[in-house]
Amino acid sequence: MILPPPNVTGALHIGHALTCAIQDAIIRWKRMSGYNALWIPGTDHAGIATQVVVEKKLMRERHLTRHDIGREEFVNEVWKWKNEHGHTILKQLSRLGASLDWSREAFTLDEKRSRAVTEAFVRLYKEDLIYRDVRLVNWDFALRTAISEIEVDYIDIKGKTSLMVPGYDKPVEFGVLTLFAYPLEGENGEIVVATTRVETMLGDTAIAIHPDDKRYSHLNGKFVIHPFNGHKLPIICDAILVDPNFGTGAVKISPAHDPKDFEVRKRHNLGFINIFTDDGKIDSSGGAEFVGMPRFKCREAVIEALQKKGFYRGAKNIEMRLGICSRSHDVVEPMAKPQWYINCSKMAKQALDAAMDDKNRKLEFIPRQYTAEWKRWLDNPRDWCISRQLWWGHQVPAWCIKLEDNELKELGTDNDHWIVARDEKEALAEANQRFSGKKYEIFQDPDVLDTWFSSGLFPLSILGWPDDTNDLKTFYPTSVLETGHDILFFWVARMVMLGIKLGGDVPFTKVYLHPMIRDAHGRKMSKSLGNVIDPLEVINGISLEGLHKRLEESNLDENEVAVAKAGQVKDFPNGIAECGADALRFSLLSYTAQSDKINLDIQRVVGYRQWCNKLWNAVRFGLAKLGDDYAPPSTINPETMPFGCKWILSVRNKAIKKTVESLNSYEFSDAAGTVYSWWQYQFCDVFIEVIKPYFAGDCLAFSSERRCAKDALWLCLETGLRLLHPFMPFLTEELWQRLPGARDLARKESIMMCKYPSPVESWSDDRVEQDMDLVESTVRSLRSLRAELLAKQKNERLPALALCQTNAVAETIRSQKLEILTLATLSSLEVLLSGRDAAPDGCSHVNVNENLVVYLKVHGTLNMRAEAEQRKIKGLFASTDEIQHRVVCTDLICLLLKMDDLLRLDCCFEDIQYSKYGQVMDLLLSQVQGQLSVPSTSVMAKWTGMEN
Repeated sequence: MILPPPNVTGALHIGHALTCAIQDAIIRWKRMSGYNALWIPGTDHAGIATQVVVEKKLMRERHLTRHDIGREEFVNEVWKWKNEHGHTILKQLSRLGASLDWSREAFTLDEKRSRAVTEAFVRLYKEDLIYRDVRLVNWDFALRTAISEIEVDYIDIKGKTSLMVPGYDKPVEFGVLTLFAYPLEGENGEIVVATTRVETMLGDTAIAIHPDDKRYSHLNGKFVIHPFNGHKLPIICDAILVDPNFGTGAVKISPAHDPKDFEVRKRHNLGFINIFTDDGKIDSSGGAEFVGMPRFKCREAVIEALQKKGFYRGAKNIEMRLGICSRSHDVVEPMAKPQWYINCSKMAKQALDAAMDDKNRKLEFIPRQYTAEWKRWLDNPRDWCISRQLWWGHQVPAWCIKLEDNELKELGTDNDHWIVARDEKEALAEANQRFSGKKYEIFQDPDVLDTWFSSGLFPLSILGWPDDTNDLKTFYPTSVLETGHDILFFWVARMVMLGIKLGGDVPFTKVYLHPMIRDAHGRKMSKSLGNVIDPLEVINGISLEGLHKRLEESNLDENEVAVAKAGQVKDFPNGIAECGADALRFSLLSYTAQSDKINLDIQRVVGYRQWCNKLWNAVRFGLAKLGDDYAPPSTINPETMPFGCKWILSVRNKAIKKTVESLNSYEFSDAAGTVYSWWQYQFCDVFIEVIKPYFAGDCLAFSSERRCAKDALWLCLETGLRLLHPFMPFLTEELWQRLPGARDLARKESIMMCKYPSPVESWSDDRVEQDMDLVESTVRSLRSLRAELLAKQKNERLPALALCQTNAVAETIRSQKLEILTLATLSSLEVLLSGRDAAPDGCSHVNVNENLVVYLKVHGTLNMRAEAEQRKIKGLFASTDEIQHRVVCTDLICLLLKMDDLLRLDCCFEDIQYSKYGQVMDLLLSQVQGQLSVPSTSVMAKWTGMEN
């Protein structure tokens, strides 16, 4: 496996903890199962994110921009920052117990990965899969680069809305549709258009109408005059773009600044005018009147100028979607820019077939629902823009040739003047051959490659590609990729496309997509909400003041900090308790069955921390019973063991089998639940209790049973810790090291190097398990009966009787009498057989099943009539007949006066829903108060405190 490389700028968040918990569970389980298991760590250079961090640092400390110090010095500053801070997240992952092969740690911008990136680019270019073209991209003026769709957040604007935009000292209005007129050429008249981005009219090259719109059909083929630059703009018909029922029915066309308009340009062979500079100001193409204005100030200036010229026709509110850069929070602008692209058509088809071809399927998605998502993304893929206008990253291995007697095209799209090569020496050799006898200059493209390009090569590059290394031969394709479903296309699909094309096969055979983590209320985690959870704060614990301090040191503004603090007070009023890594990991794994979202409640983690304490105490109990001189047996024969030992070894088999089946199916929640159930409900709650009599005092009667119990106890502890280890590595390692003889018997220094448990088929015993099921059902019935009769005397041992309908049931109860006595805390147990023995008088009873009834004797005189009345009253109160309730009240009062134990009456009424019968209870209360000289304080308090 490869670790999805976290950003080098990052700090650990709860998503990383989930990834670590799942992947480490997989790799530890496979390692213990005998596989040649390799899990490789790495970090991503995160082009935009890292550059932003260092630019902010530069401005904060030296009040300089990257342009002030130049590219070379700035890149040196980034490397310096990376070397100081870039390993933070990997160190944090080790706190979670990630058993990665740290000796192979990689960085997407190190020498080996850089060589792989260059080689991939050159090979794809030579196969005509990489090309350069002018297209619309998402442009971020604050960062001065194109950004990918995954880095754009969209917000819905319902109408006129003011928002702060980076670089502006006052809010900018959005959600406004501006109407203005274009005058017709050579005749009176005008055509009115509407737009939410009126400043882009400076780059308009046409007006489009619908061919069936009779209002404008006579204008087809005519021209309008641009009010500022005087250009003639054609009026064209386009049924694809124009909706005659929207706006004015006429649409301004600015191909350089709108994706739909860009397509219109292609259909009608229109020109396009880019009016913005890279930092968001109006350039010379936008007209001298507006040159140098920031785009949103230009918006105000254009409206004012239109008003002065008499072309402004008003404005109205409109709903719209606004794209915001997730990093800079700048409003994203569609811009026509020359960029490098990968033609994805053929590679996407191969990636799609790898998952969809039933006969030759090479790629499996877990859960399978994402196969449909895979198809949706890859059925009709857009070409991938892989260049970014940054300084931090893999510089594009392409050199532009500028001939002395031939000016390059304005946007630098003349592909005949570009050479792609592995280095400058190779580029010069090709240039000399291609432009022999001509004078030229050569310079490398300053752009860098999209970070997803280098991370898309990660399964190949991390194993040594393009060299034919032993690692590549042994481990490619890798076994499984585990990641979040939100990057299914942006990373997973690109790894598969590049892996098949360059590596000759899919980069992995299975893809497990984990759910996205939200807070306990189902909200997306956000710093501004104060619900972001740092895994280290769960592991170590943190006070509310500490949480507040983290917010104060963040980059949130004062209002956001106030809102976030209020959220923390509500969700974490006492801070976060120290839970440890094991409890956090186990909790996250147990959540993975929740569809595509996890609503994480920290209290659940706290619950698993308490369970860790219980495991610790259970092992301490075992160590105390085993003794320091205990030697594990070389063989185990359950046939010679007591019933409880036979049973625990049999259910151990089932737990192991189900755990392995669940892990094989990537059902981590089921696997964790199975291990938890075995430890909690079978080992701790039952087995430990049933063997306690064997260790009571120095009784020689149980010497043989004690020896067998020790062997079964040691085996369960050792096996159970190995079974649990992939989920809780720290606790299991610590406890396993304390088991007598564990290391010697396993011949291993660590539990993680031991063999994962496997069932011993000869130990399975269905009959014993069936008998224990009956024992447990009997115990549960007796405990329930006891709780009803002795609510405040839980530790008192009572005598019991079991009335059996068949000899088989009687024999089982008789054989397992000791277990029942122990688990149900009885003083004695008499086994009766129906038809031979009469049902006892003066006892409270309950049916275990159709073949068994258990009775419990209460010390002192038991008023059987009162007990019958209790049951009768419960049944009557279950009806809805108010008259019947009033009749019962009279009898009930009589019963109250006769009963000497009002506490038992209190228990009787535990099951009655008081609120449904308010009038009846009022009547009861008044009569009880009037007729009882010494009413039960507990009963009266409960009744008078109830609503209704």
